[in-house]
Amino acid sequence: MIVKLLLFIIIFSVIVIVHEGGHCVIGKMSGIGVKEFSIGLGPTIVGFRKGETLYSLKLLPFGGITIFEGDEPDEADSPKSFRKASVGARFATVLAGPLMNFVLAFLLSLIVIGSVGYDLPVLHSVMEGYPAEEAGLQAGDKIVSINNKKIVIYRDITLWTMFNEGKRADVVFERDGELYRASVTPKFSTEDQRFLFGFRGPDAYTKGNPLQVIRYSATEVRYWVEVTIKSLAMLFRGQFTVNDLSGPVGVAEVVGDVYDSSKDSGAYYVWLNMLSLVILLTADLGVMNLLPFPALDGGKLVFIIFEAVTRRKPNEKVEGIINLIGMSFLMILMIYVMFHDISRLIH
Repeated sequence: MIVKLLLFIIIFSVIVIVHEGGHCVIGKMSGIGVKEFSIGLGPTIVGFRKGETLYSLKLLPFGGITIFEGDEPDEADSPKSFRKASVGARFATVLAGPLMNFVLAFLLSLIVIGSVGYDLPVLHSVMEGYPAEEAGLQAGDKIVSINNKKIVIYRDITLWTMFNEGKRADVVFERDGELYRASVTPKFSTEDQRFLFGFRGPDAYTKGNPLQVIRYSATEVRYWVEVTIKSLAMLFRGQFTVNDLSGPVGVAEVVGDVYDSSKDSGAYYVWLNMLSLVILLTADLGVMNLLPFPALDGGKLVFIIFEAVTRRKPNEKVEGIINLIGMSFLMILMIYVMFHDISRLIH
C-alpha cells in the first residue's frame, strides 16, 4: 500500500510540476511576476523563496497552482502584473501549461515505444463466425483505413469500434502489396461484452529505427488525445455520465491496479507500465485544461483571444465572476467524483 501511495504521489506530482512549470517558466520569460509556485493544495507543508517567487509544497497531493502578480486588486499597477503583459505574453503563458503536458507525453512515449515497440495494424488471425471472416479478411492483412479514417496502429481499430458500436465500416486493407475494400459490420460479443470485427491484432510489438520511434511516439500521444476528446463527446451526448468519471481517488486505484498486474514481471515492467499510465494521464490533463470552460486554461485563452480580436480588455469584474462560478462548479464536481470513487471502493 505504501509503494502504491508513493507511486500515485510521484505520478501526480510529476504531471503537475510539468504543467505548472510551463506556466511559471514562460511567465517569467515574458516578464510576468510569479508570486508562488505550489505543488498540491491546502496548507503549506514546506516552502522556500527564491527571488520574487515562493516555491511551496502543500498538504493535499492534488493539483497545484502558479500565482502571478496582478491577481490581487492592490497589485493591478505592478509593472510585472499578468494583466499588464501583452496579449501574446499572456496567451503563451496560459498555453504553456497544457502544451507541456503534451511534451511530457511525447518524451515518455519515446522511452516506451523505444523499449517496447508499436502495434502495427496487421492481423494475426481472423475469428471464425465473425463478420471479418465473412468479408474475406485473412491473417497477415494490414488495415489501412476504416470509413476513410487512416489506421496507423492497431489500437486505432479498437478505438473505432469502441466509439462506433455496431456501425457498418468500409474497411480498406493491404494484402501482398495490393489494396482491397470490404464492408464489415461489427458483431456484439457476449463473451467480451463489446462489438468486434472478428480479427485479432499482432501477437508482438514491432521495434523500429529512431525515426520510426519518433513517428510512433507522436502517434501514441495523438491516440490518447483522441481517446480523451471522443470520451468527452460521449459525456456531452449523455452516453457517459458523471459517475463514469474518476478523480484522484480513482486514479490512485488505477495506479494500484497497474502496479499489481506488473510487479510479478519485475521492476522493469512496473516502470514501463507506469510510464504508459503517465502518458495517458498527462495527455488527458492537457486536453481537459484546453476546454473553453471558465477557470480552466482554455477559458482564460478565450478571454485573451476576445481581447486580441476586439482590441479591448474584458470587464475584470465580469471575468472574475465567470471564473469564480466556473471554479466553484469544478470544485463541486471534483468533490462529488471523489466521494463517488470512495463509496465505490468501500462497496
